[in-house]
Amino acid sequence: MTASLPQILTLEEFLKMPYLEDSPAWEYADGVAMQKPMPKIRHSILQKRLLTAIDNSNDQYTALPELRCTFAGRSIVPDVAVVAWSRIQLNEVGEPEDHFTEAPDWAIEILSPDQNANRVIDNLLYCLQHGCQLGWLIDPDDYSVLIFAPQQQPEICRGENQLRVLEGINLTLTAEQVFGWLKLRRTAG
Repeated sequence: MTASLPQILTLEEFLKMPYLEDSPAWEYADGVAMQKPMPKIRHSILQKRLLTAIDNSNDQYTALPELRCTFAGRSIVPDVAVVAWSRIQLNEVGEPEDHFTEAPDWAIEILSPDQNANRVIDNLLYCLQHGCQLGWLIDPDDYSVLIFAPQQQPEICRGENQLRVLEGINLTLTAEQVFGWLKLRRTAG
């Protein structure tokens, strides 16, 4: 079950919360702070494999785990935020600024069993309304990936359906391949 604080907060008040960066992550929407559920092992395996696959498939984008994205009055933490390297602001010594204040180019969420799907979908739709080019909602219990793109109907992918990725990312994946990452093979030893 996700935790939420009942009082209405401004975004500025939320960003000053002393436990904001505690794990699991806190998010903010419509005046309410909500804590995401703690990831479980299937979630973590999928997240790790996606980060690696995306980063190994291109030079234009980077895949970042649990990046806080604060923009347009909301502060969210996608499980995987894919951002063009050119959009990452640098400080005076050439290092990334700590605060990312835009929607990611591609937001990926991995649904946890005790997570509210509508709340996650709301965040993905909000990202798309504010410049995000692609959203995925991965449901490990249903073995499906719900794909969102601006001004298009969501598309559900299962099995051998090829998953849409950002232009410039040379990655071919099916839903079956993604969920195949969860099939662990033990070695004798």
